[in-house]
Amino acid sequence: MKKIIYSFIIIFTAGILLTSCEKDFLATYPTDAVSANAVTLTTANMWASINGIHRRMYYRFEEQGLGGIGSWMIQMDQSGEDLVQNASQWYRQIYRWEAQANPTHYYNYFVWRMFYQYIANVNILINQGENAVGPQTEKDAIIGQALVYRAWSHFNIVRVYAKRYEPGGANSQLGIPYMLENLTEGQTRNTVAEVYTNILADLDAAIVKLAGFNAPNKSHITVDAAKGIKARVALTMGNYALAAQLAAEVKANYELMDMGTYANGFRINSQGIDEFIWASQITSVDQNDKWAAYGAYVSRNMSSSAIRSNPYSINSTLYAKISATDVRKGLWSPDGKHSNLQAGVTLLSSHKKFPYTNQKFIAVDNADSRVDVPLMRAAEMYLIEAEAKARQGQDAAAAQVLYDLVITRDPDYTKSTNTGAALIDEIMTQRRVELWGEGFRWLDLKRLNLPLDRTGANHQLSLAAVMEVSTTDNRWTWLIPQKEMDSNPNMVQNDL
Repeated sequence: MKKIIYSFIIIFTAGILLTSCEKDFLATYPTDAVSANAVTLTTANMWASINGIHRRMYYRFEEQGLGGIGSWMIQMDQSGEDLVQNASQWYRQIYRWEAQANPTHYYNYFVWRMFYQYIANVNILINQGENAVGPQTEKDAIIGQALVYRAWSHFNIVRVYAKRYEPGGANSQLGIPYMLENLTEGQTRNTVAEVYTNILADLDAAIVKLAGFNAPNKSHITVDAAKGIKARVALTMGNYALAAQLAAEVKANYELMDMGTYANGFRINSQGIDEFIWASQITSVDQNDKWAAYGAYVSRNMSSSAIRSNPYSINSTLYAKISATDVRKGLWSPDGKHSNLQAGVTLLSSHKKFPYTNQKFIAVDNADSRVDVPLMRAAEMYLIEAEAKARQGQDAAAAQVLYDLVITRDPDYTKSTNTGAALIDEIMTQRRVELWGEGFRWLDLKRLNLPLDRTGANHQLSLAAVMEVSTTDNRWTWLIPQKEMDSNPNMVQNDL
């Protein structure tokens, strides 16, 4: 059996060519010289490849609940306390903290496989792209985006399958293999510190290459997106000065949504909204499975079985903290009747109704699940800067940044007079409200070493199974997929 850490999938031409082995997704054929050389023969071929990777972000894997990056984002929020299930439906094994500790579960290995597939494909562009025939500016734009994909993918994997990065610590705990090239032999796990060193190196190289690149579409990765991801990494590492600096640089280039646009919900219009820095946009031609798409699970109006029976709700205690004059208050229906549903949006009689259900995400219509996947917004940069400054004790500066964001959502908001821990708590509450459903909450709990606490809200024990999880619980670190353990003799499993 070949020992390979990921399944290699060539993403090439206008479509997607999938090459895999049915017996073992981790034991697929390695990259061969002919295939790799074809991808990097010209910059036109390289553009086709990077565009294929952009499309792969919302491609369905085997199971219906594995619809690319949107599915991963749901898993990250479903594991937290702010995304509430109302019925036993898709992602319930994540909601109940079962798949995290089950190395054979498809939700578990989906995350590992998906990101390592992205890495396998971009490694070809990174390592051979300079040999392509074509303008250097195009090679820089493509390789720069590929470097971001590599850094971002490893960042996402290490936060899930390794113990948390400890700011100020040695971080010598086992991380994940950092794949700088495509190898057929199974690799050992780098330390968490080594993984983060490589992430930063890739992002720094990407920022240089992407300088001056004008993206034709928000599905492409710009220098601002690269800096935004580096700000996320710096925040996770506790390098708050760097996080604040990068977030400030990025947010200066974007306008926040006005209240009318925000109230209309998140739809397929990210291209025309300046606040969106990076987003996956699913066209009607490219939508490979409307039942697996992000909008088939998080929208309010799509007629999918998941939404008809289990529309997601917001944590009721979090909702209670939203000001009555805040436009975001209208993105959930406290009684579930949706009397304030956006104009032109309809629900079918088969759509069940529960308190606090969301209308933040709105699909094209009942039969079309498309919703742009929000990968990065300027609002997040405000929140990163505010949090990073507050954690450095710069209370006045942090309060001003928070005010600059929240006043665009709530016309009656006044600048916070909180200081210290109280100000940080206020910022984190705003972060939970603003980024609800966008894949951040569980990752925030883990990076801050906070326990899970679903008590006192609208979670049902019969559905959630898990209401509280201490910070010492091993389930914060997902088990390595069993298929990886079976195919890679150099892999070490996490503690059960």
